[in-house]
Amino acid sequence: MPSLVAGATRTLAVFEVFAREKRPLSNSDMARLLDLTASSSLDLLHTLHAVGYLMRTPRTLRYYPTARLWETAQQISENDPLSSVAREAVEQLAEKTGESAFFGVLDNDAAKVVAAQASRQPLRYVVEVGDRVSLHASALGKALLGLQSDEELAATIGKMTFKPVTARTITDPKRFRNAVTKGREQGWTDAQGEGTEGVDGLAVAGWIGELPVGLALAGPTERMERSRDNYLKALKDVAAALLGG
Repeated sequence: MPSLVAGATRTLAVFEVFAREKRPLSNSDMARLLDLTASSSLDLLHTLHAVGYLMRTPRTLRYYPTARLWETAQQISENDPLSSVAREAVEQLAEKTGESAFFGVLDNDAAKVVAAQASRQPLRYVVEVGDRVSLHASALGKALLGLQSDEELAATIGKMTFKPVTARTITDPKRFRNAVTKGREQGWTDAQGEGTEGVDGLAVAGWIGELPVGLALAGPTERMERSRDNYLKALKDVAAALLGG
């Protein structure tokens, strides 16, 4: 059986501490926050500084991550097979519909956008990679939650805060559960001005391996209503190719 490498877990913990604290830290700060001896903490920080992942302020001698970690993560992300597949899917969907298309995954209490393609029309909905979309106020969120079992869905809804985003946002847990269940049964979900005034969305969800993913498009209500059938067909066609459905 493989075993955990203490040095690797401590290294990752260092960056998690910086992410949480959002400020330069001294060796004593890091030792306290990681519950390490001062010497062990110093060895760890010195190593990360020597290889370029940490900088050290000249006056206060505090440490903070450099851009190297971000650059490394970006290079990994750009070559991630999931990201490549997601980008291709949103490009196809945007081309077929002329609306903004995006691909997302569950991220704790939200849906995180991992690929997006903006509409080229003057009046459009704008969503960017990295945006976190409310589960209860989006077609994407409903679609992703529709992949959960009844027990998982009940538990998720029980933890959600149904804050109104617009006047049309669903704020009643029972009504929201019914909307998710309806979407699961019909194979797609919608949101009508629930996350942004005057913007409607459509989404489908499925599995890539063991990862729940969702594909969505959104645009001005008038265009979305007028072209709903065509948009749904395009969404289902692209999703079927993506998810093998």
